[in-house]
Amino acid sequence: IGNGFNLLLAQMENKGSDEVEKLKTKFLSVWHNVKYSWALKPKTSFSRNSPVLLLGKCYHFKAEDDDSPTEACYEAFDEDFIMGNVEAFRKDFTSRVWLTYREDFPLLPGSTLTSDCGWGCMLRAGQMMLAQALILHFLGREWTWSEALTLQPLDTETWTTTAAKRLVASLEASLQGSPRPSDQGSSAIPQTQGTGSAEEADAHLKETYHRSVVSWFGDTSSAQLGLHRLVRLGLTMGKQAGDWYGPAIVAHILKAVEEAMDPALAGITAYVSQDCTVYSADVLDSHRAPKAGQASAERSDASLSTQNSQPAPASPLPDSRAVIILIPVRLGGEKTNPEYFEFAKSILSLEYCIGIIGGKPKQACYFVGFQDDSLIYMDPHYCQSFVDVSTSDFPLQSYHCPSPKKMPFSKMDPSCTIGFYSRSVQDYERISQELSKVLQPTAKDKYPAFTFVQGHGKDYELLAGLTPEKREWPFIRDPKRTVTTAGDFVLL
Repeated sequence: IGNGFNLLLAQMENKGSDEVEKLKTKFLSVWHNVKYSWALKPKTSFSRNSPVLLLGKCYHFKAEDDDSPTEACYEAFDEDFIMGNVEAFRKDFTSRVWLTYREDFPLLPGSTLTSDCGWGCMLRAGQMMLAQALILHFLGREWTWSEALTLQPLDTETWTTTAAKRLVASLEASLQGSPRPSDQGSSAIPQTQGTGSAEEADAHLKETYHRSVVSWFGDTSSAQLGLHRLVRLGLTMGKQAGDWYGPAIVAHILKAVEEAMDPALAGITAYVSQDCTVYSADVLDSHRAPKAGQASAERSDASLSTQNSQPAPASPLPDSRAVIILIPVRLGGEKTNPEYFEFAKSILSLEYCIGIIGGKPKQACYFVGFQDDSLIYMDPHYCQSFVDVSTSDFPLQSYHCPSPKKMPFSKMDPSCTIGFYSRSVQDYERISQELSKVLQPTAKDKYPAFTFVQGHGKDYELLAGLTPEKREWPFIRDPKRTVTTAGDFVLL
């Protein structure tokens, strides 16, 4: 690689400044690919003696007749390890939609970037949380992908070696003006036709829903919830492609689901809490109000869905929409306060929780569960090749991760956004009642992470003149509502 790379550098000197900048971007993208490949650990250990919680579902890895106190390694899945609910957990985790860095996609709005490698991890984490909400909306919590158990665990050495080899190939293709060879291969998953039994037809319908959800997050300007659409919204908030996005601003960007024009998405919207407060009247209004400009689309949804092979909205009532509730919070000062660990566990144990986006400073993760004192998360820090989701049989393998990762609660960054999915007004009333109990402060916990209050939040709004850095802070209050700002930042 060394000799080839030196030759490429010599060729770069003969290129114009614009070409050099493009090549630098390409080089940086592939370098991040190599860098973040090393972050993939070959094994993640899980205890057989403690339950595992994954987005409201509980798994026990210990078999009834097994008294061994040893640790179980999740990755290998040897036959002697398949015990208890391990395989069920594996299938459940792998079925979650995994969205990572990508490269070689069309230019992002307002930039020359064709990759989000090294900076777009929080946007990807937000996409994963939104994707989980859509899976709940269209397929329900019990759904799992039929191909989940066929995926092989990610191998660090294999991925890293492949990325290193692609470095020179990528630059050579750029210098020669030819497209870079894709490593996706032609291993597209064939769709089940479902022309036989009712069971096959149901499987085909669910696969259509699944494929549609993934396609909405494609890396093209036309994708309803793709990176290009999110970056375009970020521009209106002072964020450029290449900037790092925090969990609070991503929560507001995820309201892109409100602007989605696909008829199938007319039955779902998003609500972002204000000042760590969920205003119930505003959420109820979101449930009841039709999406602006899409009333006719909702009425004609059935015919459009049939023509476009897209799933139909899963609203329980014609005049009701599901609501994704996003709550930016801060669980401590410089570090997450240990008093919030049990709170986070309680949240991730709820069936309507769609996870938490946060992570380490400048390194975002999508938290989906926990075991003992460790969080279980999905990692967006691997750069994969662009996939054209406009084809009917695009490969789904790269959108599912067979390798969970764990991180101690103590390493979790205090700034994060919590997500919930509420299907209907009745569902929200139940959720708010249950969460209010979880949020009840104890003698030790004087300040809940967030609160529910009756009424509207009309007297509050994010000030448009704030700098992007201050927009990241989720506790900005209207000065007319507070006597002093000291109480705004009280943390345990």
